[in-house]
Amino acid sequence: MSDARTLPIVDAHMHLWDLSRHYYNWLQDDPPPNNPAGDITSIAGRSYGLDDYRADSAGWNVVQLVHVECGLPPKDQLSETDWLQELAADGGWPGAIVAGANLDDPKVEALLAAQAARASVRGVRQIVNWHADPLKTYTPRDLLQDPQWRIGFGLLSKYGLSFDLQLYPSQMETAAALAARHPDVPIIVNHAGMPTDRDPAGLDAWRKGMWALAARPNVSCKISGLAMVDHAWTTERLRPFVLYAIDLFGPSRCMLASNFPVEKPHGSFDAFYRAYDAITAEFSDAERRELFGGTAARIYRLNDPAASTAGA
Repeated sequence: MSDARTLPIVDAHMHLWDLSRHYYNWLQDDPPPNNPAGDITSIAGRSYGLDDYRADSAGWNVVQLVHVECGLPPKDQLSETDWLQELAADGGWPGAIVAGANLDDPKVEALLAAQAARASVRGVRQIVNWHADPLKTYTPRDLLQDPQWRIGFGLLSKYGLSFDLQLYPSQMETAAALAARHPDVPIIVNHAGMPTDRDPAGLDAWRKGMWALAARPNVSCKISGLAMVDHAWTTERLRPFVLYAIDLFGPSRCMLASNFPVEKPHGSFDAFYRAYDAITAEFSDAERRELFGGTAARIYRLNDPAASTAGA
């Protein structure tokens, strides 16, 4: 088995923000808005840049990054991308950008065209997590059911964009049907489907929903963010969720990711990657290379991670 610390890692889901450039209400409002991910006081109110990320990920062979949008309003979504492109031009990180776009905006096509024109943009994300519990929901309504949102989603293939899908299990059947209607749009499930309800019915909904999504060949899965829905996580508590996702999607459609620094209040980068290492210890070297970097490089159209040293 390969030493996970030497495996080339493509971190498939991470974030950067510069509070001097943009205003992030979820990080800067006082008092802060409710955050279903938990108390983020320890990361709020300060910028998080590449040097911070390098310090957090020290000791691991991170060779490339996929940056995911950070919840800015539409007026700042292209500006965020342009800032990230500046960073990439300077040092090669991030290699891929998942940009912000509100697909329920009737005028979103102009933004999609502009985002797609940026060299490192591979796709877009709009968080669609809807939950009946007001403390768990991210959105006031289920956007997957919104006709205008569906029109916006239908534009993605025109611009060669993928969609990062952050949702809850109760929405997965709807999302699987959406994936079937748009087989030319790569869809990447965020955070292993966020199994937030841990009662038997909630876990059953997660298992069935993930099965429905995995049945669509254009859907892949990021294994990350699980501590947002289990603040008392341990490696053994993560294990069944990680292994079920890999069993359904296979290593060629699964990618491990840090979700840093959003995950930082719940544990260190080292702790999460040690957990991934332990959980995948019985997999072959080829499978682990896929999980730690190869799948993300392929899905987000990056260079071979084994040959990349950018950003080091």
